[in-house]
Amino acid sequence: MDKIEHIGIAVKDLEASNSLFAKLLGVPHYKTEEVASEGVKTSFFKSGPNKIELLEATNPESPIAKFLEKKGEGIHHIAFAVDDIVAEIARLSEEGFVVLNETPKKGADNKLVAFLHPKGTNGVLVELCQEIKAG
Repeated sequence: MDKIEHIGIAVKDLEASNSLFAKLLGVPHYKTEEVASEGVKTSFFKSGPNKIELLEATNPESPIAKFLEKKGEGIHHIAFAVDDIVAEIARLSEEGFVVLNETPKKGADNKLVAFLHPKGTNGVLVELCQEIKAG
């Protein structure tokens, strides 16, 4: 894994949270994107070399809605950048981690993504992210 790609934070109200994080970080969000397949609307902030992704549920059955219902607002996941997500999924599976997506899927911010089950990572939902290359 190359670096922390972003930290995902589940929020109830994306617009209110955009305002809060803009004040906190001193910069406005630079991108909002909906991932309909996951039932989520996202907003991204940059803070130095780091990124924060705010996540708001767009339907009551989405993973974010269920997270908010169970745990409330807060850190949802930590994402790590990888060069080859398919190889990383295979490596982590061999190491005994439970990969929730054997096949990577399209996520926000032009990324292919896969998640590791938090039961095998000390309660932290881990996301693997690979930049989708043009061509």
